Amino acid sequence: MKKVNLMQFSAVSNKIFAEATSCYHAKDDVDASVEIPYPEKSIEYCLFLKNWIDAVQWHLEDIIRNPEIDAVEALKIKRRIDRSNQERTELVELIDSYFLDKYSLVPPEPDATVNTESPAWAIDRLSILVLKIYHMKQETLRADASREHIAQCEQKLAVLLEQQNDLSTAVDQLLADIEAGRKYMKVYKQMKMYNDPALNPVLYRSQK
Repeated sequence: MKKVNLMQFSAVSNKIFAEATSCYHAKDDVDASVEIPYPEKSIEYCLFLKNWIDAVQWHLEDIIRNPEIDAVEALKIKRRIDRSNQERTELVELIDSYFLDKYSLVPPEPDATVNTESPAWAIDRLSILVLKIYHMKQETLRADASREHIAQCEQKLAVLLEQQNDLSTAVDQLLADIEAGRKYMKVYKQMKMYNDPALNPVLYRSQK
């Protein structure tokens, strides 16, 4: 993958996430095909796809909460959400592999520490924040909502924007620390068990 300038990484991520969120809502269809305007296998491609997956899953979560949804349809959506979670996890791990490769030759300082989460999982949170900001802003624009509802959503939107700024700063600081050897990366695969027929007892017992 082509290297992205370090101190611009959160800004690049937020820009691409906002772009993907906008593209999804232009179609507003969980079954719409994704058209990614970046070279395949580039980090930008991965970031765009990451947010698209998050946007689709966001709306699947909305749909499944319809109290009048058909039970069979709800089960189909639940299984689709499970697959989406798996795809999301695999993509986050792919983004982490980008950072592992980027900083593979950086010697950690003797007192270097490991972070509580990897860079890609922090960036995953940025993607979700962009979606929260988009949807909260939509709530502030509703013509059918009460003034109280709009005021509450405006307050929540302000908090989300502050959170985005703080998390963006933290992401860039983490990457700067890794590049300088003050921190080092140690990535653990998620090892999700419920989708694995060799690890989920319900699945492997059903095969006997």
